Parts: sequence; C-alpha cells; structure tokens
Amino acid sequence: MILKKSISLLLANLFLYMSLFALPTYAIELDEMTRTVELDNSGKASILTTEQVKRGKRLFNNSCAQCHNGGVTKTNPNIGLDREALSLATPARDNIIGLMDYMNNPTSYDGESDISELHPSIKSAEIFPKMRNLTDDDLFAIAGYILIQPKVVAEKWGGGKIYY
Repeated sequence: MILKKSISLLLANLFLYMSLFALPTYAIELDEMTRTVELDNSGKASILTTEQVKRGKRLFNNSCAQCHNGGVTKTNPNIGLDREALSLATPARDNIIGLMDYMNNPTSYDGESDISELHPSIKSAEIFPKMRNLTDDDLFAIAGYILIQPKVVAEKWGGGKIYY
C-alpha cells in the first residue's frame, strides 16, 4: 500500500516537473500576415511585433476585458469589437488610429455624443483609474490586439453568448 502511494506521488511529481520545466510551452506564433492590421482610414497597414501583441493582450485583459470579454460589449451586446461593428461606427473604429482615438475620447456609436463619463478613457482617467497609466504605446498595443483577434479566433470574437 505504501509502495503504491509512493509510486503515485513520484509520478505526480514527475508530471508536474515535466509540465513546468521540461516540456516547452507552445504559444501560438502569429505570422506576419495575422499581425498586419490597418493603421488608419487611408489603408496604411502596420505590422505588430509579437511583443506588442502580448502586451496588448495583457493590457486588454487588465483594462478592457471586464466589459469586453471575447470582444463582446456587456453593456450593449448589439455592438461588439468585431471588425464589422467597428467599421460601422462613426467615425470608423476598424483601424489602430480610430481605436486609439476612441480610447482617448469615446463617443457614442453614431459619433454624436461624448461618453467619456460612461466609458473608460484617457480623458476620464480620474473616474477610471485603470486608464491613468496607459501611454500611447499601450493604446496602440491594445488596439492592435483588438484588431487581430478576428483573425485568430474568427467568429468567436464579438460572437456573444454562443461562445462565451
């Protein structure tokens, strides 16, 4: 009985060691095409570095995912962070500059009302502390992360309750 428990404990420790130290962790390596996103409305493109994507993911999860988990907007499920919804906003938010502008000065979907007191932004950082320390480089990384997600997870991004 003791021998059986000892072997089980040894196997569990060996498995833990292998999973933590010996076996490499394979993260999805995104190719250049996947990391290429629109920079602005003129059609210029930007290729994100893998570091920018990782940073964007971390910052998005820390600052945005509470309300936008999986690209869904919890407060208005009809408007997600999928490319189509972003492109139909006024002004269009389906590019890095458009998303950065929104994170600085958010407006309603039709572009007519300032919603900075309702939506976290740099403009309203005193109300939303998570926005206080974000730089333009951080906003660039977050915007890039948002824009590559439809390429990575396809229809799941912004897909709603069906997926999340």
